[in-house]
Parts: sequence; C-alpha cells; structure tokens
Amino acid sequence: MKKQTTTLAGGCFWGMEDILRALPGVLDTTVGYTGGESQNPTYTTVKTGTTNHAESIQIDFDADTVSYKEILGLFFKMHDPTTENRQGNDVGTQYRSVIFYHDDEQLKMAQEMIKAINASKVWPLPIVTQLIPSSKFYPAEAYHQDYLKKNPAGYTCHWVRN
Repeated sequence: MKKQTTTLAGGCFWGMEDILRALPGVLDTTVGYTGGESQNPTYTTVKTGTTNHAESIQIDFDADTVSYKEILGLFFKMHDPTTENRQGNDVGTQYRSVIFYHDDEQLKMAQEMIKAINASKVWPLPIVTQLIPSSKFYPAEAYHQDYLKKNPAGYTCHWVRN
C-alpha cells in the first residue's frame, strides 16, 4: 500500500466528504479548515469569512488503488470550479475552490489538469481553483465529521457531473 494525503476545498465540506469517501482506495476523510491565518479556527469563526480558512477535506488514500489524478478528476466533477468564493447557495471565501498541494508532484498534476479542463471547454468559464501549498489543517468539530452519513437528509450542493 502506498498511502498519500491530499487536501481539497470546493464548497461545503459535507458534500465533498460524502462523495469522496465512497471512492475505492480512500482510506480516511476528515473535514476541517485550512488556508487561513488564525489558529484553532471553529465553524463559528470560519463561517464569518474573516479567517480566510476554507472548508476543506483531508483525504488519506492508497495510491496503489486510486491515483491522485482520479481524485482530482472527481473533485472537478463534483463542484463548480469556475465560481469564485461560491458553491450553490454557499457564498464566501470559506467556500472557495482550492487544491492544497502536499508536494511538487501534486502541484504539477493539478496545473496540468486545470490546463486540460480549460482547453476542453467542459466548463463554459475558466477554472478559478486556487493552488496553494498545504498548511496546518484543523479538523472540524465532531458533529461535522461524516455529517451526511449521520444526517442523510442534510444539505449538500455537490453531485457528480458528466
């Protein structure tokens, strides 16, 4: 097994987690906050949009079973990467689209995928997903972990598009 980690943000972390944890090869998912300036952010502070943290998901995966490229492919299908600081009804910097890359290989693959998707015109507007080096990841409160598994009728603005 070749364990790797990636951290992604693309709107509300509940919907992202619900889709990504079902992917064969995903070992663990944790929703939380990253990319901001403050230490120990909470949902209460992040939702104000003043911390610059993004609602994110950290994914541990077996790269022998699922590739980073496959995860990114699903990431770009499950949210709209062309809307700045927004997913559906969720608006604010905490809902921005970001790939928090963990190494140069992840950065290169993300750059190549964004270039290819833009060239394909799958999305009518250019991708605005930010590429930012990974930084301290703060797990969200316990009630956010596996939220849609615990609350199947809960809110989500994520689905897999063609």
